[in-house]
Amino acid sequence: MNKNKKNFVRRKQRVRSKLKKISNRNRLSVFKSGRHIHAQIIDDNTSTTLVSASTLDESIRVKSKSNCNVEFAVKVGKLIADRAEEQSIKVVSFDKGGHKYHGVVKALADEARKKIQF
Repeated sequence: MNKNKKNFVRRKQRVRSKLKKISNRNRLSVFKSGRHIHAQIIDDNTSTTLVSASTLDESIRVKSKSNCNVEFAVKVGKLIADRAEEQSIKVVSFDKGGHKYHGVVKALADEARKKIQF
């Protein structure tokens, strides 16, 4: 494993362990690849996914080379917030993984924060 990957994994584990220590809320986890963005709300007590949304969903899917940009992140954030509201999930903790909180991750979080409290 190269140095960048090790640092990414270390950051991801650090964020997740801090979230588990300070909060027993559900976790809004973000995963992004070169082409797509995925968000899911996870209940860590039962290890189940309660709600999920991504750029692969039928309502936002567009066939292009990359759907991992701020425009699509806003759509995914809005979709995850709407689905969480349907399931009456009002409070979550935000898990950015090993990513920096800017760009795509920030856009998704800001849009989801309009209906879900972090």
